[in-house]
Amino acid sequence: MRVMAFDYGTKRIGIAVTDPMQIIATGLDNVHPMHIVDYLKKYLQAEQVERFIVGEPKQMDNTPSQSAIHVRGFVNLLKKTFPEIPVEMLDERFTSKMASAVIAQSGMGKKARQNKELVDTVSAVILLQSWMQKF
Repeated sequence: MRVMAFDYGTKRIGIAVTDPMQIIATGLDNVHPMHIVDYLKKYLQAEQVERFIVGEPKQMDNTPSQSAIHVRGFVNLLKKTFPEIPVEMLDERFTSKMASAVIAQSGMGKKARQNKELVDTVSAVILLQSWMQKF
C-alpha cells in the first residue's frame, strides 16, 4: 500500500505519494484546501493508502510556527474523515528551501523555482522521502 504526504498551506496543499512497494516518492498534485477531502475520497477509491504524513511547521527553536494551527486543523480533518488511515506528523523545516534548490539543480530556470505549486509538490516529495529514510 501507498503512503501519502502533504505539504499543507492555506492556499494549496502539495501532495506526494509512494509507489505501492514504498520505494519511490513521487509528486502527485496540488489541491486547494477546500477541495482536499473530495480529492482524497476519489483517490482512495482507486488506490490504497496505509498512512498519511503531514509536514509539521516549526520555528528554528523547535516551537510551532504561525501556520501550525492550520496544520493541526488539517490533521484533525484527516483523522475525522479517514479514521482508518493513521496520520503522522514530520518536521518540515527547510523543505521549501530544499525544494527550490532541487528545482534549481534540475536545470529549470528562475521562473520554475518561483512556481509555488511546483515548490509545494517537491516539498511534499522531500517530506515523504525523509519519512521513508527513517526505515
